[in-house]
Amino acid sequence: MTDRSDAGGHACAYRRMGTHPVKDLWKLKRLTGREREVLLVVGTGAGNRELARELGIAERTVKAHIARIVEKLERQTRLQVAVLAVLAHEKLCADPRCGYREWAFRYGLGH
Repeated sequence: MTDRSDAGGHACAYRRMGTHPVKDLWKLKRLTGREREVLLVVGTGAGNRELARELGIAERTVKAHIARIVEKLERQTRLQVAVLAVLAHEKLCADPRCGYREWAFRYGLGH
């Protein structure tokens, strides 16, 4: 029987599966500075070509960085890494002018 205890009538998938993406944020410490930079841009949803252009590196280098990031964060896919990048944005982004927090609050995502 499925627990439908939240307001929308759907059980929390994280609770049901016994996991949560933010539980592994400590693994971000495994990344080099460049890998963290790549991860931030992955979190925007950019493709490899756009990532390469943004970071001033070759597409092949982007692919190598992403493969290492997936491995170091013990994920299976780029999508899983992108989700983690979005959830960990404030931890990853060093730009004090970022505005992520303000946008998150504006759109009801801030805490």
